[in-house]
Amino acid sequence: MTGGAPGPSGDTAARTAVGPARPTRATGGAGVVVHGEINSISDRAAMGLPAHYVSPRFEDLGAAVDALRDRGAPGWVAVVESAGASLESRLAAGLLLGIAGDPRIRPLDPEMITIPGATVRLGLDPSRVDELHGRYSRYGVQRNWIEKECPRFAAKVGAFRIAKYPVTNAEYALFLADTEHTELPTSWPFGRVPVGCANHPVYTVTPAMADAYVRWLAASTGRPFRLPTEYEWEYAASAGREQDFPWGHDFRDTCANTMDLGLLSTTAVGTFPAGASPFGVLDMAGNVEEYVSTHYHAYPGGELVEDDLFKVLGHYRIARGGAFNRFSDLARCGRRHGPYPKSLYAIGLRVAEDASAEDGRDPACST
Repeated sequence: MTGGAPGPSGDTAARTAVGPARPTRATGGAGVVVHGEINSISDRAAMGLPAHYVSPRFEDLGAAVDALRDRGAPGWVAVVESAGASLESRLAAGLLLGIAGDPRIRPLDPEMITIPGATVRLGLDPSRVDELHGRYSRYGVQRNWIEKECPRFAAKVGAFRIAKYPVTNAEYALFLADTEHTELPTSWPFGRVPVGCANHPVYTVTPAMADAYVRWLAASTGRPFRLPTEYEWEYAASAGREQDFPWGHDFRDTCANTMDLGLLSTTAVGTFPAGASPFGVLDMAGNVEEYVSTHYHAYPGGELVEDDLFKVLGHYRIARGGAFNRFSDLARCGRRHGPYPKSLYAIGLRVAEDASAEDGRDPACST
């Protein structure tokens, strides 16, 4: 039974007499104001949550699971990526696949999407900084975080392939088992993949371990797997269009697993099909952030911004895409982020590979 149901009328009246009842359910971004600097306050405060327990949305999926139980893996796959299915049904289908085994997850042959080479427009026009800061400052977003995205510029990006989904817990577990690396994700309690989450994206991964994963995958398959560059990632998310999110200009919480939705957890990859990028890449907004191969630098014609990340980490590894525990600003296609040493930062990875041996990577897109 989902928590947060109101108590008897007498109990409600008693609580009202001494003040308003405390919130019992995560409300997402509606009306949230984050007080204080995100990296100086508690994770829950940065997420707009009170210190006491609140139940996430869709905490009880029992009825939805019962309705889908007999469909089997093919039926669950059809539901989880169906834009016509309810979110509750998609979450239930993802859970069933996470327990029974998800045929979409192919550790040594991930589904890849070809991105054609092009000269594309990336970054942010400086005239939009005030607009975006005004929109997102209530979530604790600082102006210089947005200034890092400036200016808007042209970049030549060669053809490449990028994974349809971020790397999952199941894939990462195979890598760890094969290599016996001792640095385990802190999001795995006692070093075990959480039950039902094998098909969720892995997070709490360091840049060094993300690099180790793609080296292992390349060595295991003989294919040129790597992390995408920052330019490649943004191009795959936006197709070079001047739009804030993979699906368009306006944020919709039906398109991404961010704090605006209030699930308070990762979800099975592909659960938000309406949030696909123009190329059909999924989960490029929300769920978990993703490392790219690029370290932070000023864009062509731009200035180096020495924000809190830079002051603590120096030329840090860039992460893109937003996360389940962060608000919509971080899910914008152009948002540049990184691994600040705080548990709030839910960062994983997505793999890419060269489209062919003849396609050299453009120097502008390399670290």
